[in-house]
This record gives sequence, structure tokens and C-alpha cells, in this order.
Amino acid sequence: MTTSLTHSQPSRRRLQTFRSLRHRNYRLWFFGQGISLIGSWMQIVAQQVLVYRLTGSALALGLTSFIGILPLVPLSLWGGSLADRLPKRSVLLVTQAIMLVQALVLAGLTYTGTVQMGHVYGLVILLSAVQAVDIPVRLAFTVEMVEGKEDLTNAIALNSAQFNAARAVGPALAGMAVAATGEATAFLVNGLTFVPVMLSLMLMRDLPAPSGHVRGPHSSLRHVIEGAAYIRRERILLVLISLVAISAVLAMPYTTLMPVFADTILGPTARPLVQMLCTTVISCRAPEALPLGILLATVGVGAVVGALLVASLPADSPRGRWLTAGNLVFPAALVLFSLNRSFLLALPILFVAGMGFVAQNALANTLLQLQAPDHLRGRVMSFFALAFQTTMRLGGLQAGIVAERWGAVVAVASGAILALLYGLVMAVAFPAIRRLR
Repeated sequence: MTTSLTHSQPSRRRLQTFRSLRHRNYRLWFFGQGISLIGSWMQIVAQQVLVYRLTGSALALGLTSFIGILPLVPLSLWGGSLADRLPKRSVLLVTQAIMLVQALVLAGLTYTGTVQMGHVYGLVILLSAVQAVDIPVRLAFTVEMVEGKEDLTNAIALNSAQFNAARAVGPALAGMAVAATGEATAFLVNGLTFVPVMLSLMLMRDLPAPSGHVRGPHSSLRHVIEGAAYIRRERILLVLISLVAISAVLAMPYTTLMPVFADTILGPTARPLVQMLCTTVISCRAPEALPLGILLATVGVGAVVGALLVASLPADSPRGRWLTAGNLVFPAALVLFSLNRSFLLALPILFVAGMGFVAQNALANTLLQLQAPDHLRGRVMSFFALAFQTTMRLGGLQAGIVAERWGAVVAVASGAILALLYGLVMAVAFPAIRRLR
């Protein structure tokens, strides 16, 4: 009897970790979106390689990240309003279709050799505009797919695991695809992967009706202002959003500069591994893409592990303490990464950074949604998405400028140190965050 009980405990824990998959609509979304996210990460990596190949400039990498900020402010807030007023599935079907077309256009331009930086900038702005609407709607859609808040924390953590599993697989596939055939293949694959998520949306049923309806020529603006007023009154929401925003502007830009680390800083120590892979595993057309894919994939693996740990947390777990830990571990790991010169040693450091990033962001996402009332959730998440997306892109620009003048190491190290200091200050000044559950 004792042996039977002992063996059943791991099975129960596994079921607890993946309990959101018992909901049919969420299960459809999980598998459809999982395929699409792999393609999205392939495009992110291939686009970085393309920009660096066309320009050879760290500043161009930062500028490519920054210009996506232009449509964010108006469209993110509008997306949150749409999430609270319209059927979320309908909005998502439109945004996914537009992103499919964007990827195919970029693939065609790259394949024909006519792609220029002007094309890249224009398509980045288009993609950012669509994502500005898509992200808050997608975030607020989770509670509908799991039919309430009971499994919301688990679903958000599984979303994060899914996102970061794609971060592990996508860059690795992109590295091999770009090395073997060029960037266009990665863009093409990304376009095709939007089809499964669109099918998953069309197959869903019994979704709830929109929670609100607004009339009048200025109703959307009033709807957004109502959401902003609520967040302003709730100090805990402001603190949670600020933690994510500061991390995004100061710590997250390491991903923008990762091509520089992969090529010049860690490249010399990566050569033996690259030579081995190119002689025994694949025929490399652009071997310089492999270190970048491996580094980003390692971050993704760490993030998946972190997300599964969050998904396994019991209902009464001190989420605030885990959030605080992630908020400190993530920048601390980046400080170590910036000072390191060994490619192999960089891998476990980035693994820990990935775990810290997920603990910070998945739990901030969870706590915001648990705090927000149903009729305001879309707008609350639009401010969360806006804060993250805007500051991340501003961070990419500032990191590119700093790296152009003082080098990528200084850019990553200085930002991570400042983010770590802010996290320490907030942990001391707002102990209520640590008590959140």
C-alpha cells in the first residue's frame, strides 16, 4: 500500500502541473499556439541575423527593436478596450491573419534578394501594430478558455512554458535553417505556423459573451480612461507593472545585443562547437548563426523549467515571494553573463536567467489578472502589455546606443546592475508584494 501511494504522488503532481489542459478550448489553443510560437521565435532570430548581415551595426539592432514602439501606445490601449467589448476570438483571428501575411512578405523579399533595411523597418512597424492589439486580447482570453479563475495561475504558467519552449526550439531551428539555407526559410516557416492557431480558434465553442458594450463616438477613449483610473487607484497594480517595466528597459535588452555576444565576445570560444556541428550534424552555409541560436535556446530551456515550476505551485503558494526572487535572480544572472568570456560557461548562466525571467513575468501576469475584476481585465492587461512592450523597445534602443559607444558588455552589465538595484529597493519598500498569494 505504501509503495502504491508513493508511486501515485508523482503522477498527481504531473496532473496538477498540466491541469488546465482538461479544458477543451484551452487545450486547442495550447497546441495551436505552441506551433505558432516556434515560428515566431524563428523569425525573431532570423531577423536579427538579417539586420546584422545587412548593417553590421549594434545600433541598427537597437533601432530595429525601437521603431516598433511607434504604434504601441494608441493600439495597445485600444486592444485592451476591444478585449473588454468584443468577442476575443474574432479579434485574434484577424490579428493572426495579418501576421501571417507579414511573415510571407518578409520571406519573399529576403528570398529574392531585394530586402533592404527600409523593408525591415516597415514590416517591423506593421507587426508591432498588430501585436499591440493581439497581446492584451490574448492575455485576457486565458480566463475564458479555462472557464474562470480556478485554473488561471496554472494556465498562465503553462502559457509561459509554451512561449519559452518555443524560445528553446525556435532559435535552434532558426540557427540551423539560416546556416543551411538563409533567413527566408525561417520567415516562410513562421508564416505557415499561424495556420494551426487560427484553426484552433475556429474550433472553440461555448465561449462567454463580451463583458461590456460601449456606445458613442468617444466611447473607446472613455473606456480606456476608466481602466487607467482603476490602475491608478490600485497601488499594488502600479508596483507590479513597474517591476516588469524596469526589468524590460534595463535587463531585457541583452536579447537585442545577443548577436554581438554570439559573434565577437563569445564567438572565439564557440568555434570548436560550431566546427563540430557543421562537420558532423549539418552542412553550414552561415555557421555564425549557430552560436546565437544555441544561446537563445538555452535561455528558453531555463524559462521552460521555471514556468513548469510556477505551474506546479499550489493554490496557496506565496506567489509574491517567488516573484521577488525572480526579479532579483534575472538581472544578477545577466551581470555574470556580461562578465563571462566562455561560451560553454555562458550556457548555465543563461539557463538561470531564463528561470528568473519567467518567475518574474509569469507571476506578475498572474497577480495582475487575479487582482483585476472581470469587466476591467482586458484594459488592465493592455497597460501591462504596453508597459512591457514599450520599455523593452526603449531598452533595445538605449542598449544599442550604449553598445555602439562603449561596447555590448558595458550595455548589458550596466542595465542589469540598475535593474537589480531597483528590484532590491522595491523589495524593501513594498513588503506587501512578498505577501501576495
